[in-house]
Amino acid sequence: MSFLRRRKPPENQKPTHPQPEPELEEEDNKKKELTPNKKIPKKAEERVKWSCLDNCCWFVGCVCTVWWGLLFLYNAMPASIPQFVSEAITGPWPDPPGVKLHKEGLKAKHPVVFVPGIVTGGLELWEGHQCAEGLFRKRLWGGTFGEVYKRPLCWVEHMSLNNETGLDPPGIRVRPVPGLVAADYFVPGYFVWAVLIANLARIGYEEKTMHMAAYDWRISFQNTEVRDQTLSRIKSNIELMVATNGGKKAVVVPHSMGALYFLHFMKWVEAPAPMGGGGGPDWCAKHIKAVMNIGGPFLGVPKSVSGLFSAEARDIAVARAIAPGALDKDLFHIQTLQYIMKMTRTWDSTMSMIPKGGDTIWGGLDWSPEEGYRPSKRKKHRSNAADCSADNENVSTESKARNIVNYGRIMSFGKDVAEAHSSEIKKIDFRDAVKGSNTANNTCRDVWTEYHDMGLVGIKAVAEYKVYTAGEVVDLLNFVAPKMMARGNAHFSYGIADDLDDPKYAHYKYWSNPLETKLPNAPEMEIYSMYGVGIPTERAYVYRQSPSSECYIPFQIDTSADEDDKDKCLKDGVFTVDGDETVPALSAGYMCAKGWRGKTRFNPSGIKTYVREYDHAPPSNLLLEGRGTESGAHVDIMGNFALIEDIIRVAAGATGEELGGDQVYSDIFKWSEKIKLPL
Repeated sequence: MSFLRRRKPPENQKPTHPQPEPELEEEDNKKKELTPNKKIPKKAEERVKWSCLDNCCWFVGCVCTVWWGLLFLYNAMPASIPQFVSEAITGPWPDPPGVKLHKEGLKAKHPVVFVPGIVTGGLELWEGHQCAEGLFRKRLWGGTFGEVYKRPLCWVEHMSLNNETGLDPPGIRVRPVPGLVAADYFVPGYFVWAVLIANLARIGYEEKTMHMAAYDWRISFQNTEVRDQTLSRIKSNIELMVATNGGKKAVVVPHSMGALYFLHFMKWVEAPAPMGGGGGPDWCAKHIKAVMNIGGPFLGVPKSVSGLFSAEARDIAVARAIAPGALDKDLFHIQTLQYIMKMTRTWDSTMSMIPKGGDTIWGGLDWSPEEGYRPSKRKKHRSNAADCSADNENVSTESKARNIVNYGRIMSFGKDVAEAHSSEIKKIDFRDAVKGSNTANNTCRDVWTEYHDMGLVGIKAVAEYKVYTAGEVVDLLNFVAPKMMARGNAHFSYGIADDLDDPKYAHYKYWSNPLETKLPNAPEMEIYSMYGVGIPTERAYVYRQSPSSECYIPFQIDTSADEDDKDKCLKDGVFTVDGDETVPALSAGYMCAKGWRGKTRFNPSGIKTYVREYDHAPPSNLLLEGRGTESGAHVDIMGNFALIEDIIRVAAGATGEELGGDQVYSDIFKWSEKIKLPL
């Protein structure tokens, strides 16, 4: 390469722009000829670099801007516009139940007590660690969930309970939000009790005649009294409301797990102190007119088993199948499902919903009460017990011609095992398997659960047992999560009482199990089971063993297990039956359909019971009708006009007979007759 020398200009001569040398000028001309239409790029540091992160940020920003703009316009428009548009499409809207019944002349009469279920009640922080600075009395559960995104590990730490006691960890106090706002909305725009409260207000109810029995739904029922004196507060509030309303008894409306919580309360309030409330054997008879249970999981829910076993249900399993590995990787810098499992396994209340009654209620390897259930043959009209028994023979005859789903097998390892005859299944008992440390997870002690202590041998033994019925599920959970179940077994029981007069059943661990406790001596009281039907509801699962990896959960629902025949009810590894999407109809309805019907050993005073089912009808216009006024879904049913009307009528003084008695769409009476339980 040649170097060209330049002469230094004279000192008295001003510097001018250097003239290009001929050799350099030739090179520049050649470059221009080669790229005549292109500009020479600027310096590298001046170039604009556009990354995937920029694209994502711009996309999120545009979506948020459009969303907030539409939200602003929606809130700014007159309230009559959405109704006007909807009425133009679908016809006039019916009057809300409160308006309709107010026109009929109904007025507030009996005080009403709401008992929320699991997860729907708000929780707020009263004391926390340094990472929770500035969150005093802010909601950690319910509301906007903003803290989940800002500080996820801190949030998990404060929402978890002590793994030994089931109570507060040191230095942390999370307490239920008080008042009607505790569970009127779960998050802004997502109602729970708000619609019912608003309709009750239409006939004259106000806060002094309505009470939200908020409690910390994470801890065991008896511990809500030990820590917060919640049961005593419910007792005092009901007594006050009855006294200040002319002695009119209260109508209690529990939802979901709240039905089990109030069942526990009815035994606690009459039991002698210090274990009970000391109200005496006639407290319920004096203070309660009716208990109207909405979606009550009286006999448990199979969904709780999958949650405790693998921190998933069908929705999580499907999400995992759509995006393989996404939930097992670092989302928000945590192993999402592992942290969910670690947190939820400290919530003792979840163990209250483990299926109760074993194989007697839920079925065995080769039978189940819902045997022969076919969605395509499901009734679409209201019926009663007589109607159900009348078509029993026809349904049974048709079902014999088809392969029967083994719903009694709540968990099966493999689709072939789920469908095989019991004589073809070779089990290896897991109960005697030797556990050991799993070296694959030594780096995960901060997130790992009790699976770490099982070892590969213990994990393999669980899979080789092949199939689990309701009676074996409790043993399985005792094997895979002994610390969790040690707390659970101290507060809950899952069997069937042989002799309810045995003194051992005076212990609080039996009070939330309707098969191990008696209803109070209150013959004038009424009990309702009110729940939705017509929605596929999780009943049994097909599992597989997960591939071994760091910090993994060793079992997953096998979403590849599907059935082409829709009457087989197997999709994404989950067998479904009739229910409200969360609670099977069998669990919600059996006790009122048979277990408590008339004078039985579980209902010695003959409290009248009613089954009120609400057939699911999705909204015709989701945008304008929201979550629907005829929904049967587990939470959305709280906005069901027919259900709200039933509650208001009873609160205004009506009886179950005046409502029309039973209202049934499912085969609950037929299924109940298949259960051979001595009554």
